[in-house]
Amino acid sequence: MSTLRTTVNDLESLEGLATTFAASLAPGDVVALRGDLGAGKTTFVAAVVRALGIDADVASPTFTFWHRYGGSPPIEHLDLYRIESPLDARELGLDDALDDRGIAFVEWPDRLPGFLPAHAIAVTFVGSGDVPRTVEIVRP
Repeated sequence: MSTLRTTVNDLESLEGLATTFAASLAPGDVVALRGDLGAGKTTFVAAVVRALGIDADVASPTFTFWHRYGGSPPIEHLDLYRIESPLDARELGLDDALDDRGIAFVEWPDRLPGFLPAHAIAVTFVGSGDVPRTVEIVRP
């Protein structure tokens, strides 16, 4: 297991961290994004998508549950905030996003314990708004 903990003071620092992180990703990776509302989870995904050369408008999938951004590999962006049971996730087909063809980012993963594979990379954001954030990346 490896852990990186850093502080980002501004959007530029967050984007730099996301760009470095993007270079380490491969098809089949699943990334669990934790943090309060406004912590930077979707901003982080948007920076990763750009770093991977994908031209897409990245938005929070809170109300649609799942966004797919084309590319090679494709990026799957899920939000479990409004999911109440594993049955809901299955009915929406969200488990299909976790295959090994793409890279999956999952916001609010703690809403569905056991949904993510054991090899998921955990990215946790502490802080929100205009204050600096601590970002911790844990790879199993």
